[in-house]
Amino acid sequence: MKKLQEKLKKDYEIEFTDPRILATAFTHSSYANEKHLPKTANNERLEFLGDAALSLVIADYLYEKFPDKPEGELSKIRSSLVRSESLSNFTRQCGFEHFILLGNGEEQTGGRNRNSILENLFESFLGALFLDAGFEAVKKFLYQAVIPEFEDGEFTGVTDYKTALQEALQVNGDTLIEYRVLEEKGPDHKKIFTVAVFENDSQLGQGSGHSKKLAEQAAAKNAFQTVIRNSR
Repeated sequence: MKKLQEKLKKDYEIEFTDPRILATAFTHSSYANEKHLPKTANNERLEFLGDAALSLVIADYLYEKFPDKPEGELSKIRSSLVRSESLSNFTRQCGFEHFILLGNGEEQTGGRNRNSILENLFESFLGALFLDAGFEAVKKFLYQAVIPEFEDGEFTGVTDYKTALQEALQVNGDTLIEYRVLEEKGPDHKKIFTVAVFENDSQLGQGSGHSKKLAEQAAAKNAFQTVIRNSR
């Protein structure tokens, strides 16, 4: 953990007074089980705490930044910031994945780059930081590591745009989302599909690709970026 502590001090001016909390935040359950550690010696409880702290900081930021936006639009933006792919990407940007302790099985099957593990790691780190230094320290870190990505206007943190679009549109309840093929052209071995995505028969975006699945993702990306841009 010494190298991690040095990195946190250098990159974020963070110094843990209790390194044991930091170590717990970076201990995956697979490692704890393999080493026969107590059930509470992994980062799951800290993840629970960090998730709450993250939600509060992001909600407070959006509430202040967009005083005229209704709750539904604020929820859409927040969902894009705190979804699994976003948090796992923030973990990678911070370089935290190099320090997590994994069991041998989890390590060998690519756990160090698994989004679910990295998402949980980011939240558990926030939980540890909250316990060690308080809410303002968590807020300061997030304003260094997360908020600038959003402020720059480049942030989506998404690779599966169909899922992201669905989550953004259904934040206030079910809505009908459909993908329709508008055009197929080209020879069979090199077809180009153009697909549009609709919400309740209103077209939100369209895209093209060499398969229907790729075209649907392109259409979803176009629609998702429009939804987020209109929410800003």
